[in-house]
Amino acid sequence: MIRPRNIFRWQFLLCLLLIFAGLAGRMTQAELTEEQKKQLFLKSRERMRTVPTPTPEESATPRAKPKPAKKPPAKKKKSTPKPTPEPEEAETPVRTPRPKDEETPRRTRRPKAEETPARRPAPEESTPSRKAAATAVPQPCPTPGRAGDPSAQVNVKKSGYQKPRGFSLLPFHLFGKRYKYLTNSVRKEIDRAPVLRERWRFIIVHNSGTRQGNARIFNYYHRNVRRMKNGLAYHFVIGNGTSSGDGEIEIGERWRRQINGGHVHSDYLNNISLGICFVGDFNRTQPTRAQLDSAEELIRYLRDRCGKVERRDIPVRPHKQMNPPRWATDCPGDDFPYRWFGQFR
Repeated sequence: MIRPRNIFRWQFLLCLLLIFAGLAGRMTQAELTEEQKKQLFLKSRERMRTVPTPTPEESATPRAKPKPAKKPPAKKKKSTPKPTPEPEEAETPVRTPRPKDEETPRRTRRPKAEETPARRPAPEESTPSRKAAATAVPQPCPTPGRAGDPSAQVNVKKSGYQKPRGFSLLPFHLFGKRYKYLTNSVRKEIDRAPVLRERWRFIIVHNSGTRQGNARIFNYYHRNVRRMKNGLAYHFVIGNGTSSGDGEIEIGERWRRQINGGHVHSDYLNNISLGICFVGDFNRTQPTRAQLDSAEELIRYLRDRCGKVERRDIPVRPHKQMNPPRWATDCPGDDFPYRWFGQFR
């Protein structure tokens, strides 16, 4: 008889075998599932790889489009007819009688028309051009005569250099006269200057264009701002009562040294004309009575001191009649009483 303990052992062994068999089956199933997962992963990876393949195909299509643009070499066939007409057209104008037409006028014009008149009329044209400039000077004279000045613009003729004729002596009749604005100090400075005979041929009247000022201020402006080597451009300055006395006469260094002025836009006129500046802007106001009386005394004294020019007293003119027409000016201003100049005729 079989013992019950042995039966239990066999049953226990069978159970263990069944358990191991189940575990082995599960392990095999698990291995199969992992393989399947790998296969699925590989399949999905292949699909992922196949997805980007169409993108390069699409990008390849536009890249292939510029290729047909390179096909214009087919136009080379058209280049063959181009060389044929070019030499034909170039040859025909060269053989035309153009050189004949050019040769004939060149030979006739050079010796006949160019050589003879080019040399002769050059000096002839230069001479009348100067005369025309001289005659054109008096034309603008009527414009400044609005204020009642009958005199026309001065026509100055340049003359050659003249040797000094000696110094001009002070007339004796000036010693006994009495003056209101010509003080003793002013007259002494005027008399000390070494004035040559016929050195000064005009006396020109200006206005400063400013409401105030004096000789010292104008000297600083002309020397430091306008860079004039000799400073004050005028020979005399007559104050209006602002920066100097009303009718006060100030003498510039140009009179003391008897050098040319800088008050006219002409080197020649600056060399032969005295400049007297009234302080004031006479486009807005008129000169004071003291300025006019002081200028009258000064001008009469200067005419006696400098002597006569061509047996006549030195003429007195406003600036706008003496300045060249190319540089027209309204100095000494529209409100200046131009009839005042009539007493110096």
